[in-house]
Amino acid sequence: MTIEYIYGMNSVKEGLRGRRQPFELFVDEKGARARIEEIVELARQRGVTLRQRRKQDLDRLAGSTHHQGVILTVEPFPYQELEELLEAWKTSGHTGLVLLLDGITDPHNLGAILRNAEAAGCTGVVLPKDRSCGITSVVDRVSAGAAEHLSICRVTNLARSIELLKQSGFWIYGLASDEAGGSLFKADMTGHVALIVGSEGDGLRQRTRDLCDFLLTIPMNGVVSSLNAASASAVALFEVVRQRG
Repeated sequence: MTIEYIYGMNSVKEGLRGRRQPFELFVDEKGARARIEEIVELARQRGVTLRQRRKQDLDRLAGSTHHQGVILTVEPFPYQELEELLEAWKTSGHTGLVLLLDGITDPHNLGAILRNAEAAGCTGVVLPKDRSCGITSVVDRVSAGAAEHLSICRVTNLARSIELLKQSGFWIYGLASDEAGGSLFKADMTGHVALIVGSEGDGLRQRTRDLCDFLLTIPMNGVVSSLNAASASAVALFEVVRQRG
């Protein structure tokens, strides 16, 4: 049986509240029990076995010292097919907001972006299988467990996914760091929106840019000409939230 490890207070808590099947909870045998009381109770409610371990053992299991004394074993992350995500969205009756990531390879960036996406109420997130990080324990920790509550698709062909979204009634907006785009704050994003964020180094690939209905730029007043991918995604996602009231 394949298992994955989630570590850190927030990630473990959300892992116990999420859709993945949890198996065992490991806690620091010398840790303050009151600090993890809520996590232990959630584990008890889900029938998860509690095991006490030395800190050195937790370090080894997590492959990190940043576990905060708690590690949870869970089943592998359940990626969703884009077609399934769109089918569920259509029956929901909600205005769609899908985030597509084009070349985000750093797990810390991805985790921060997923936290933004969950907070903004995204319908789902689309990741390409190539040139992109997947959901790892680091991503989960940086997302503060937000990844456990998001519908995330991992696709072979990002261009085909964009076409599928267009066919489903989404307008495709790409974030551009150059002057090619119009102002983010002047765009009408009250309809069904698919927002694409590119890598920090290269931005959107040319093929991806060509498939966008609109290229948008975040206006800058300072000397620095761009934001990192996580910050840019937050600004853009919450502009959508603001426009929708």
